Order: sequence, then C-alpha cells, then structure tokens
Amino acid sequence: MKKISIFTPCFNEEENIVEIYERVKAQFDLLKDKYTYEHIFIDNASFDKTVELLRGIAAKDKNVKVIINAMNFGPVRSPIYGLKQCYGDAVIFMVADLQDPPELIPAFLEQWEAGHKVVVGVKNHSKENPIMYSIRKMFYKTLMKMSETRHITNYTGFGLYDKSFMDIVRKNDDPYPYFRGFVAEFGGDLGEVYYTQPKREHGHTKNNFYTLYDQAMQGFVNHSKLPLRLACFIGFGVAIASLIVAVVYFIYKLLYWDDFIVGTAPLVIGLFFFSAIQLIFIGIIGEYIGAIHTQVRKRPLVIEKERINFESEDSSENNKIS
Repeated sequence: MKKISIFTPCFNEEENIVEIYERVKAQFDLLKDKYTYEHIFIDNASFDKTVELLRGIAAKDKNVKVIINAMNFGPVRSPIYGLKQCYGDAVIFMVADLQDPPELIPAFLEQWEAGHKVVVGVKNHSKENPIMYSIRKMFYKTLMKMSETRHITNYTGFGLYDKSFMDIVRKNDDPYPYFRGFVAEFGGDLGEVYYTQPKREHGHTKNNFYTLYDQAMQGFVNHSKLPLRLACFIGFGVAIASLIVAVVYFIYKLLYWDDFIVGTAPLVIGLFFFSAIQLIFIGIIGEYIGAIHTQVRKRPLVIEKERINFESEDSSENNKIS
C-alpha cells in the first residue's frame, strides 16, 4: 500500500493539537484499505503544553512522529525543514490551527491518483476577518502582475506533494525559501481542490504584521525585479517632470517678473517628496541585499533538539543538538 506523510508544523497550539491528530486519524481509518500513513509534527519550540501533548500522542500511536526544535526558527524555515523529513509516496501539508480541513484528504488523494504530482488547496471563500481576506487577495493579484513566474491565488501551502516533487524540494538549498512561489514555479500541471477556509476556533494566530510583511516581501524579492526597476522608471519620470516644471516656472517668471513670487512651499514639498521616494527605494534595495546576505550565509534551516518515533536517523537533512 502507498504511504502518505501528513505534515503539520506547530507553535503554541495546545488547544488544537489533539483535535487535528484525531481528525487526520479518522480520515485514514476510512482509507486504511488503500493507504498507510504517518503524521509528522515539527514543533517550533512551543512554551505551552503542545510538546507535552505531542509526547502523549506519540507514546500511544507510532504513526505519529515528532521533531522538536532547539529554538524558534520562525514560520518559514521550520516548516520547510519539516517537509524535507517526509519520505512518504506523497506528502500532505496542513497547519495545526485547523483552518486547513483534514476532511479534504480524500479529495487530494483522488486528484493525486488521477495523475497530478502536486495538488494545491485553493480557498475560494474564507470565514476569517473579511478585511484580512481582502488584503490577502489584493496581495496575490499584485504579486501575480509583478512576478516573472506564475502564482496561485489564495493558496497558502495547504496541499499534496508527490515524492518526485519532494525530491526537488530537498535538492533546493535555499536557506530562506518562498515555498508557495516554488510550488507555482516548479509544480508542473497542478491539481486544485477548492474549499471554504473555516475560522480559527481555538487559540490565536501566531502571525503578526512583521511576519506577514516578511512573507509578502519574500514573494516579491524571489519572483520579481520590478520593484528595483520601478526605482529607475520613477527616477526618470520625476526628473523629466522636474525639468518641465523648472522650464515653466522660468518662463512664467520672465513674463511676470515683478508679480510672480515662487515662495518656499514648492521647495519644501518637493524636498519631502523626493526624500520619501528615496527612502522607499533604499528600503526596497535593502530587501534584495538582505535576501542575498541570507543566501550567502548558508545557515541550516533548523537545529533539532529531539526526535520521537523516527526509526531511522540516517537522513542527510538531520541536524541535531544535544
């Protein structure tokens, strides 16, 4: 029988961890004649009862495997590292907050069996805050227009990935990857499963303005040079506009020498405007330089503290600290 790896990253999800385990198990109890499964959790140094609960679940069910990080490595590096530890015939990525419904597992497997190497979950509706949902949609549309590669609207990473695609992911040594863009670029003929994203019922989102901004800039830096080129375009445009305004002012002054007073307001407004433009584009350049700096350092994605229920420790990806 084919083996399916369910992968769930988590951080301070004590209110959801048991439920997601039970709902995933319930799906595979229905599919036990066709598939075996493992449920791999990677905990990003939770300080609530998440690790304690995972230990209890893993002690009772050997299908559950747990990686505990030595410290919090952030919402980008830890999930990618965990994905690279999944060696099933297919891997299904779902987060711990239950906004990725486990009940969609059969739909993913059906499309996989039909021949799609990658099947993505696309949320065509969401019960989350409508303002945030609208902002996310606007971001996806903007990124699609500015990107040099294709992107998937309303896709968060929830999906199924064949082992052949996972081999490609493991070969990618990017120390700070943008997984959604990687899937869109290299996923080939994608299958799609549409769903309504439920509202988070328990706990609070671990995303904040900084993490959301970080992931958004990741998308632009990894898949578009347009922000950099905009600096040139706007620079040329402003230079031409400034020259035209200067000529108009000069002519107007010649015609109305005694009556026309330029004043300091245009000078002050222009100074602040150009300063703001410069700071914006210095920031954009800084984002690209920061991405280069991250690539050059080549630091490991994660350092592990402990593994539970992993029979083999010979994975080349394994980084462990005692």
